Amino acid sequence: MGRKKEIRYIEINTRENIILSENELYTCIKGNWNEKYFKNNNPIVVELGCGRGEYSVGLAEIFPDRNFVGIDVKGERMWMGSTIAIERKLNNVAFVRTEIQFLNNFFSDEEISEIWIPFSDPRPKTKEEKHRLSNAKYLHLYKKLLKPEGWINFKTDNTLLFEYTLGILNVKDYPIYTEIKETSPEIKDLEFTFDLYKSGLEEIHHGIKTKFEEKFLLKNQPIHYLRFRFK
Repeated sequence: MGRKKEIRYIEINTRENIILSENELYTCIKGNWNEKYFKNNNPIVVELGCGRGEYSVGLAEIFPDRNFVGIDVKGERMWMGSTIAIERKLNNVAFVRTEIQFLNNFFSDEEISEIWIPFSDPRPKTKEEKHRLSNAKYLHLYKKLLKPEGWINFKTDNTLLFEYTLGILNVKDYPIYTEIKETSPEIKDLEFTFDLYKSGLEEIHHGIKTKFEEKFLLKNQPIHYLRFRFK
């Protein structure tokens, strides 16, 4: 481990806005975010695979009347979002170091108001399908944790992953061929575009770009975006 990374790992253990397995809140925050952490009753928005937390921090600045939680297993990346939140005195943003599959260990049913999934790992191999964050298994988990009428936002540069996701959502003309036969929950109010910055949906993402997105845009690579709610 490099010296810089080692220092960051030491620092995140002292950060109040990062919840780690060593933290007291790690095992008791479920169902208690508003009471034990944010100390208010504002809606909770979650960023999955947050990396540096661009959406968690960016949205927290735009919407001070909402609470934001970034989820990722990479603590060194999370250090960046945590640092920016501290520098900008954003008390409405927190981070949890965990794998997405354990999301229901940290949130109760209907505790989340909105989910953002920006540039998740496409997991291109067939055997990795169960790890894609738009897999039917994960969609059932999201539906359980989301409040009724809660939105899911999904951004990617990967066309195959985007088409796979449309297929999982049973969108006409986007069939999927998969070894996993689990049925996705029904959805409504779906909007999608294969080129976000040439669509009428551009305003929805509030101008926030991740590091990966900026890299893809420099290569003139179109960004795919969709959002929907569960029936």
